[in-house]
Amino acid sequence: MPARTPDTLVIMPAWNESESIGNTIREVFEFGPPCDVLVVDDGSRDNTAQVARAAGATVLQLPFNMGVGGAMRTGFKYAKSHGYSQVIQVDADGQHDPRDIKAVLDGLQHADIAIGARFADKGNYTVRGPRKWAMKVLAWTISRVAGTTLTDVTSGFRAANMKAIRQYVDHYPAEYLGDTIDSLVVAIRSGCTVRQVAVSMRARQGGTPSHDPIKAAIYLGRSGMALLFALTRKKTEPSTN
Repeated sequence: MPARTPDTLVIMPAWNESESIGNTIREVFEFGPPCDVLVVDDGSRDNTAQVARAAGATVLQLPFNMGVGGAMRTGFKYAKSHGYSQVIQVDADGQHDPRDIKAVLDGLQHADIAIGARFADKGNYTVRGPRKWAMKVLAWTISRVAGTTLTDVTSGFRAANMKAIRQYVDHYPAEYLGDTIDSLVVAIRSGCTVRQVAVSMRARQGGTPSHDPIKAAIYLGRSGMALLFALTRKKTEPSTN
């Protein structure tokens, strides 16, 4: 009798992450629950795809760099077409600790989307200055929309059940313009429930950070714009197909 395919898919968007992605995938298999790993190679110019395959992941290669939003939408479409009941995004750079995957997935027992929150009394991850206050404003606003306390709405370490997967396939923003914010607000306004789970963040395990302080400030500014756009959109219903 053939082995049963795991119900959980780890989606790992990656752009030029050959230094860290192999070890990240191996840690997911070692420390996470039974799962499949899908790497969406977002137009990398290095050998990210080859390293990921060698570590045991399935790899989809995009023809050019589309940003995290485009990579994740590709991953959600794959998850839906292959019948996975839950997915979780894990960064290829190793900052998301695979030991926390199960805890974030367990959050789906009480919600459609579970966020691995960096500012929820676990670990020592901190931000300062304007970025800190911008994140607080975003968290406060979206907490009001969600009807629950959320402290880290820009976290990409998040899980989704089948209802949220269907919603993301239809409405996840493909452009990199506050994609985590836009997708979260639209999902909430479409009827998805959200909760957060405390996690620890690690230092990047290799490669070059994608955000310097200036780029981080620009991203948060774009996130604010995305929040305004998301709040003014009409409510949508996820497809049932």
